[in-house]
Amino acid sequence: MRIFDPHIHMTSRTTLDYEAMYAAGVRALVEPAFWLGQPRTSVGSFVDYFDGLIGWERFRAAQFGIRHHCTIALNPKEANDPRCTEVLDIMPRYLAKDGVVAVGEVGYDSMTEAEEKAFERQLAMAVEHDLPVLVHTPHRDKLAGTRRTLDVVRDSGIAPERVVVDHLNELTVGPVADSGCWMGFSIYPDTKMDEHRMVAILKEHGTARMLVNSAADWGRSDPLKTLRTGEAMLAGGFTESDVDTVLWENPVAFYGQSGKLILDPIEDAAPTGETFEGNSVLRGPRPDSGA
Repeated sequence: MRIFDPHIHMTSRTTLDYEAMYAAGVRALVEPAFWLGQPRTSVGSFVDYFDGLIGWERFRAAQFGIRHHCTIALNPKEANDPRCTEVLDIMPRYLAKDGVVAVGEVGYDSMTEAEEKAFERQLAMAVEHDLPVLVHTPHRDKLAGTRRTLDVVRDSGIAPERVVVDHLNELTVGPVADSGCWMGFSIYPDTKMDEHRMVAILKEHGTARMLVNSAADWGRSDPLKTLRTGEAMLAGGFTESDVDTVLWENPVAFYGQSGKLILDPIEDAAPTGETFEGNSVLRGPRPDSGA
């Protein structure tokens, strides 16, 4: 099983996670820019964070045989903080960087006017820089937030096939499917969506324009939920080709619209002598950590 995780926050994960992901079949990923738990207090903190996404984290992933890409944005939560909104002025120079394959995460957190203004401006940047967009839907009143999201996307003029609306569930997948946008699902151990519910959604709506990710942020999460979803699909009657469509071909097709994906194998970088059994990884020699 080959896996491209289209939304995973590796800044919050360890090298053991990278090893387990490689052993499970992950060969590429996209890390969206998001908030760090602790509120940022200046634009400079965004600069350091963006530099880490396009530099250090890309290098760290490559040590374990995984191609790292990222998205750049002012996230919806921090769009409400005047200390942070100036980051919109520096974003264009990052959107032109290698490895930046979309604008995101953008959208709504609390459905405020400030969030909407930042959302509209960043959709315009995506059009200007010819990049797709990753949209975050709010955790509260999700259906109303998703509908408003689709209104703003439509009014922006961006082609719907260049937008993925993420963190969907059974209530919100229908409107997004009807809009022509891509549908994203974050699979968690006990919140948002699990792999068995995901299989039921795939049976109802099909595999086209579907992206499944592990998100794997600072909270309780599992960077192998993509693998778990693939296993659940097979157990639920889907074919290996169906699994490959959802876990590889679809994210390649969506982010490939950026023209910046690099998917060729990384030679002599991945850990050797590994096998994957459940949640444990049996490791051979590890890459030199530089310590």
